[in-house]
Amino acid sequence: MLRRRTSVHGRENNETGLSSKSSLTGGRFMNKDGSANTEYAGLPFWKRINLYHTLLSLSTGKFLLFIAIFFITVNLCFAAVYLLIGLEHLGGMVATTPGQKFGEAFFFSAQTFTTVGYGRINPIGFAASLVASMEALTGLLSFAVLTGLLYGRFSRPRAFIRFSSHALFSPYQDKAAVMFRLVPYTKNILMNVEVRVTFAIQVEEEGVAKNKFFSLNLEIPKIAVLSGSWTLVHAITESSPLYGLTPLDLAQGKAELLVFLQGFDESFSNTVITRSSYTYEELIFGAKFKPMFHPNARETGTTVHVNKLNDYERVELAGYTAGIHKS
Repeated sequence: MLRRRTSVHGRENNETGLSSKSSLTGGRFMNKDGSANTEYAGLPFWKRINLYHTLLSLSTGKFLLFIAIFFITVNLCFAAVYLLIGLEHLGGMVATTPGQKFGEAFFFSAQTFTTVGYGRINPIGFAASLVASMEALTGLLSFAVLTGLLYGRFSRPRAFIRFSSHALFSPYQDKAAVMFRLVPYTKNILMNVEVRVTFAIQVEEEGVAKNKFFSLNLEIPKIAVLSGSWTLVHAITESSPLYGLTPLDLAQGKAELLVFLQGFDESFSNTVITRSSYTYEELIFGAKFKPMFHPNARETGTTVHVNKLNDYERVELAGYTAGIHKS
């Protein structure tokens, strides 16, 4: 917690929606990927989970794994039901051992579930036919939901933006400035892109620990087109909330920079939003970014090296120590 002899400069931002009582919060406010660093308790798991949102938010690998597990589980359950009814109610089976018979029941279930129906095995009697009918209906409904999920995952507006892993305190126009940069990593073009940055820090006022939030003015907070890398700069002037704060102050106050970006994506024809943050451990004092773009070989365009997004070099920064980042 920051114990200051003087108050932090700047006008407070009370519209963050975050708690001002530091005793009620722990860790960073926002994860690096922009998600809220919040856990929910007090309700059963099945009441807290939003299955549709979860399936849309899963990574591609986990989503495909979920589909595979769901498909196998459903068919195992229906195969067990056919086994319970009696495999003599499935005509056309050629298996002789119990394992082979269950395998044939499983693959008959898969054919019924997907409505393929090769025809060699068929249900005999009312019970088996009823189960096969219910399974076919379950398969049709499942594939309808899956189609909706696939469409939702592909059509959902996303900002394909990468943020630098660190924010740098660098020399800037005879003073210091805090900088971070970002870059789009696909060919989608963002229009009217705007960035807002909020500075959060824990301070002690009259013996009470509080979270304070301040808006940071950026040199260029809005651009018409984002087609390459963009370095965001906040000059540390006397009116800046960062003015006079040392690396130790930021560490004691558990400082964090909250970054919010929004822009209009031509591909989606919709507004896209993304977030990120930098904690005091991700601040580097006395450094500047290295260039990450240059003319192409034919000098007919510009090449942006996304892999150089985090490249920086050390520089002298008057008034600051070497840095608090542990490399």
